[in-house]
Amino acid sequence: MQVLILGAAGMVGRRLAQHLLASGRLGDQPVSRITAFDMVPADLEAGASGIDLKIVTGDISDAATIRALVADRPDVIFHLAAVVSGEAEADFDKGYRINLDGTRHLFEAIRAEADYRPRVVYTSSIAVFGAPFGDKIGDEFLTAPLTSYGTQKMIGELLLNDYSRRGIFDGIGIRLPTIVVRPGKPNKAASSFFSGIIREPLAGIEADLPVDDDVRHWVASPDSAVGYLVHGATMDLEPVGPRRCLTMPGLSVTVAEMLAALRDVTGEDVVARVRRKPDETIRRIVAGWPRDFDATRAAELGFVTDASFHEIIRAHQRETGHGLA
Repeated sequence: MQVLILGAAGMVGRRLAQHLLASGRLGDQPVSRITAFDMVPADLEAGASGIDLKIVTGDISDAATIRALVADRPDVIFHLAAVVSGEAEADFDKGYRINLDGTRHLFEAIRAEADYRPRVVYTSSIAVFGAPFGDKIGDEFLTAPLTSYGTQKMIGELLLNDYSRRGIFDGIGIRLPTIVVRPGKPNKAASSFFSGIIREPLAGIEADLPVDDDVRHWVASPDSAVGYLVHGATMDLEPVGPRRCLTMPGLSVTVAEMLAALRDVTGEDVVARVRRKPDETIRRIVAGWPRDFDATRAAELGFVTDASFHEIIRAHQRETGHGLA
């Protein structure tokens, strides 16, 4: 089996590639090649996996670049490449060029290949939903995004449904929760602080909190994100039907509950490193995001998530060694 990962230098894409390299399989199929594509080289090594690892750099908004990647006819394509929420809002042209044009180029490149129908796993976002919200958002809730990022992802979802309906590829859309705790450094996503208020204090660094403690959000761990993608690539899509985009299971937690869990796991000294520093731009963006979901449909189709936010913190500690007694 050949696998193409678009956005392989990002946190989730790299973690997915590492998972495949370590296991050597995707579901019950052995993986022979992984093509890891991004604007910068993905920090990956094949090691002793025996998998042919091909690291490619380029611009997803360049149609010729994408056609060349698809010409290898990978069996599974993971599309994670994107300009994240805050950057897409700040740079209108860049957001549409990468998030929309890049997606369309990919889908058209697949369509141009004769007798070729790969599995496409598209990472969407809960940003496709816009206020006003009820208590819980189900899959039947109106998708009316209030950000450019959410709009771009929503258009991608509609394209995925239509290209799948026409048999051009076999697509599944994964609406990711906000992934917490992201290792490494903050990115340009408006949601970056959700990881920052856990990651930085655990590492002994102060972190800014730009929103109020009562802000509630839908989150999942990096390991859960990889699990969603692997399941989406290997599951039977017949029960999914024509509506191919699903909101993934997650945890609905407030900032106060996140900090309380951090206090339970590590103590007050770590929590004291979080500084209240309001940011009106971030507060405005976050105010337009949903807070809680009914992800029954995804759960019934076999997607699973984290048991608790305490476990998310502990998983990050095991990975980094930070904040361990």
